[in-house]
Amino acid sequence: MVFAFLKAIPFGIFLTIIVCMFIGSAGSTGGFLNIRSFDIAIREFGLYFDLYWSWILFLIGTGLSFAILWMMD
Repeated sequence: MVFAFLKAIPFGIFLTIIVCMFIGSAGSTGGFLNIRSFDIAIREFGLYFDLYWSWILFLIGTGLSFAILWMMD
């Protein structure tokens, strides 16, 4: 059960980044999802980009991934 949860965390991160990228780049906060934008700047490499994140979506995505992986065991 613990291994299923540990395997579910990367899936939750991936799901959160993909969904937040589409909703956040359109300028929406997603209502209940509360999507926030973070400006990432690494001046040494000339990298400037926005990261969109939602803790609520991360918890939902991780829980969904955990349930699916747990049922597969």
